[in-house]
Formats: sequence, structure tokens, C-alpha cells
Amino acid sequence: MSRLVSFYVIAVFILGFSDKALTAVIQTQQTVLAAVGEDAEFSCQLLETKDVLQVTWQKISHDVETNVATYSKHFGQRVNDGFTDKFKFKHTGLQNCSIVIRNVTVQDEGCYHCLFNTYPEGSFTGRTCLQVYELHEPVVDVRESNSTEEWVVSCSATGRPAPTVTLSVSQQDLSFSQYNTVSVSNTNATFTVTTTAVLSGSRKHSTQVGCAARVLSAPHREVMVMIPDDDDNDDGLDEISRCNHRNLGRISVIVSFVMLIACVAALIFVGYMKKKSLSRKSS
Repeated sequence: MSRLVSFYVIAVFILGFSDKALTAVIQTQQTVLAAVGEDAEFSCQLLETKDVLQVTWQKISHDVETNVATYSKHFGQRVNDGFTDKFKFKHTGLQNCSIVIRNVTVQDEGCYHCLFNTYPEGSFTGRTCLQVYELHEPVVDVRESNSTEEWVVSCSATGRPAPTVTLSVSQQDLSFSQYNTVSVSNTNATFTVTTTAVLSGSRKHSTQVGCAARVLSAPHREVMVMIPDDDDNDDGLDEISRCNHRNLGRISVIVSFVMLIACVAALIFVGYMKKKSLSRKSS
């Protein structure tokens, strides 16, 4: 009995070591990040030269392996029925092969296998998992606070999973405080995260306020908003006032000129009427 148990343990050890060895010769990505609507590329390379008969791609769903595409020298590249609109080959080879998942959706999320089917050793398997995310451009709102040197800055970003929202300011004399973050779950499985903070300090010139939204390790999306300086506003008002004064002066000159012309015309008309009246009397 003890010999049987020992044999069983040794067999399990050998099989486990064999699986690890077969997996170790495959170079592939462990995780692929793709945004909703983008294309996702998977690639597998067999690092050791083997007699490969066929490369098979599989989708793993609820521990069920489904063949989606195959490539061999004899039959060429083939995408199985039901997957032709979703998968396509990018590079075909028996040592190096890659496919593309088009127009990624949440339903495409999961793990995929690439199998190099060899003879006589069997299949060498690589595994890649697709993680789908969604991130929309953040929306920034800046409004004046009740205090003279404070602004309330709010930024909202929608994504899946819940995005991280970060506020920033370009002027070193200004700083954020009183942070408040609220996350709301939407019906389409996305989250809207809103971060609000108070920007305080003395603004010496126009200031840029930024908001960056990030999901997982995907590229962030950032929006910048300019807050004008108070002096710029005063200068603008002064310039408007000066323009109004200049316009009033021009209007006064025009009115005076029109009145002068009217007076001259009136005098000419009166003189003409007097001359006409005298000529009638003399006749």
C-alpha cells in the first residue's frame, strides 16, 4: 500500500513539473488592458523550436474551453463560426502567432489560451487574460466661494471600474483642502466619481486647475481649466469703462456737428425767405 501511495505522489509530481515546463516555453502577456470599443491584441511565441502541427486559440468561459480560431500550414488560418465578426489573425506562424479581438465589449472580458499542438510532445499552452475598462473625459466645474480668496473646484469622471479622480493646480501659492469624494453606481455597471475641494490662497496671475481621471493602469484622461486673475478682471472692467468714455465723446462730437449743420441750414432758410418776401413787395 505504501508503495502505491509513493508511486501516486511521484506521478503527480512529475505531471505537475511537466505542465510547468510546457507552459514555461511560451512567451505571452499575462494581462491585456483594452478600453470599450478598442481592439485588443494577443500574441504567443514558442521560445523553443518544436514540430508544431497547429496553433489553436481558445476562449475560457466558466472553466469551459471553446475553440475560436486555428492556424496550420495545411488548412491555413481559420476563425470558427460565431466568432468571425469578433476575431481576426494579425500574424500567423507555427512558432509565433497573434490574434485581434475587434471592438472590445464587457462580454469579451476573460482569459484566453494559445495552444501550440506539437508531435510527439503534445500541446504547449499560454494563457492571457483580457481586462476591459471604460473611461470618459472628466468634467470640471469651478465656482467662487463665499470667501474672497477661495474657489470651489469639482471634478466628475465616469468609468469602469470606479476611476480615481485627482485635482491639481499650477500655482504653488495655492492649495486644495476640504476634499470630499462621492462614488455613484450607474445602471450600466459604470461608476461616476466626483471629487470636490476648496482652492485657497492669493492668486497673483491666471491659474490653471487640472483634473486627471485614471482606471487601473490604463492611460489617464486630463482636463485643464483656466481661472482668470482678479487683476485681469479689474483691467478688463477699466478697459470697458475707457471704451465707454471714448464712445460717449465721439457721440457728443457727432451730435454737436449735426446741431451746427441744422443751425446753419435754418439761418440759410430764414435768409432765403426774407429775400423772397422783399422781392414780392418791390414788384
